[in-house]
Amino acid sequence: MLLAIDIGNTNITLGVYAGEELLGIFRMTTKTPRTSDEYGVLLLSLLSSRGIEPSRIDAVIISSVVPGIMHSFHNAIRKYLHVESINVGPGTKTGIRIRIPNPRELGADRIADAVAAYSLYGGPVLVIDFGTATTYDLITEDATFEAGITSPGIRISANALWNETAKLPEIEIRRPESILTKDTVSSMQAGLIYGAIGQTKYIIQRVKEESGIDPLFVVATGGLGKLISESIPEIDRYDPELTLKGLRIIYEKTAADSRRRRD
Repeated sequence: MLLAIDIGNTNITLGVYAGEELLGIFRMTTKTPRTSDEYGVLLLSLLSSRGIEPSRIDAVIISSVVPGIMHSFHNAIRKYLHVESINVGPGTKTGIRIRIPNPRELGADRIADAVAAYSLYGGPVLVIDFGTATTYDLITEDATFEAGITSPGIRISANALWNETAKLPEIEIRRPESILTKDTVSSMQAGLIYGAIGQTKYIIQRVKEESGIDPLFVVATGGLGKLISESIPEIDRYDPELTLKGLRIIYEKTAADSRRRRD
């Protein structure tokens, strides 16, 4: 079995695969400092809660944008799962060419998203990930990562509202029925959600105009992606497991490349 792990700024998402079948998804917070033993016990507990025997995990692949926890995390995997993990990064076999001045700047999660989107939906494709940051990545027909856009995520914007103002409260992030709101909470919700919808529609339009690529398949992912995607007909597909699927595909490419080298 393969354990695919996406370590983001807010959450760590783990998926267990048997071949192409996703057996379970688990999440834990990223910002809580943990030792390797704490990570190890959490991993064993999460797997056991779904009836997955930890000894059956024979491969681990990780995409991470949080370098500070990687030492403890790697040690946990080595100590408790007895596996050496693969890190997605420069030199990893992905099948995607990265056409930016410094490819090392590109987050591993965005690479995984690009691989999954191109492999599953073809190219050209625009990937929108509604995570801690909202990212827009253009992959061309010939599997080239052509350009990327990064904006503050919806939760970052929400946190700024209630942390940087004296009277605005912390609110649930949801879409109000109308943009013509009458109270503080609904007005904040309207600004956050309809603002994100407007931004997303405009960026999709500008990407098409400046790249000259139209039609362009658009796939969205990320925790709040479904909420936004429902209001944007330009988004063709919402795929909540896109990053994990990309990690699985990258692992398969890496394993196949290793077998060819041995042969």
